[in-house]
Amino acid sequence: MTPDLLWTTATLLAAPCVGSFVGLLTLRLPAGRPWIVARSACDGCRRELGVLDLAPIVGFALLQGRCRTCRAPIPRRYPLIEIGCLLIAVWSVAAQSGPEIPATAVFGWGLLAIAIVDAENLWLPDVLTLPLGLAGWLATVALGLAAPLEPLIGAAVGYGFLTAVAWIYKTVRGREGLGGGDPFLLGAIGAWVGWAGLPSVLLWACGAGLAVAVLQPLLGRRASMTQALPFGTFLAIGAWLTWLIDPISTPLLDRTS
Repeated sequence: MTPDLLWTTATLLAAPCVGSFVGLLTLRLPAGRPWIVARSACDGCRRELGVLDLAPIVGFALLQGRCRTCRAPIPRRYPLIEIGCLLIAVWSVAAQSGPEIPATAVFGWGLLAIAIVDAENLWLPDVLTLPLGLAGWLATVALGLAAPLEPLIGAAVGYGFLTAVAWIYKTVRGREGLGGGDPFLLGAIGAWVGWAGLPSVLLWACGAGLAVAVLQPLLGRRASMTQALPFGTFLAIGAWLTWLIDPISTPLLDRTS
């Protein structure tokens, strides 16, 4: 088995299992429920779930989306998140080679978990953003993509920039304009993409946010200037696209170097 095939197989096999964990994490963490060692149970009858119940994607299909004891419906978020993690793995395999395959998948899975939590709760917990930043430093240095100091500079620039933006907004407008977790998330992203990738991340994120704002009235949803939007979710989208596509700033840097 070639190294690429080994990395590909391991990443694709891990993806649905990671998706199952992400589905559990994104529900339990915001609710303050145990999510590390607690056994999974049916929300209807509280029966502890067995191997078949927990089998990613396949279990949902075999059980026809219902608990095999009380027939309560299983939330569709679980198979959807598992499929999402599998798609991230497939995209990683298609875009990368060697050990960059699992590194890219891990980045994508972390971003997906963060995006879901922020979209549903407008909350970016440190327990998700800080490990993502540490993983970025470890991955980029171990893969030889950056010198040990470069991810730290990217993290500092990302955190510092949004902290400054939040301070300026509050000073001018007299109210909070960004959530407290947004600077930490952009700092974590900076550890992955470096300082040069941050403008690209922000551009993609603003584009995604603008698209959501434009689509809301078309979907019959009322929007207002004071409506809170999950900027962390948009940052996650921008980070993923920047990681897979060269940062928009790269051509400019190449011309000036």
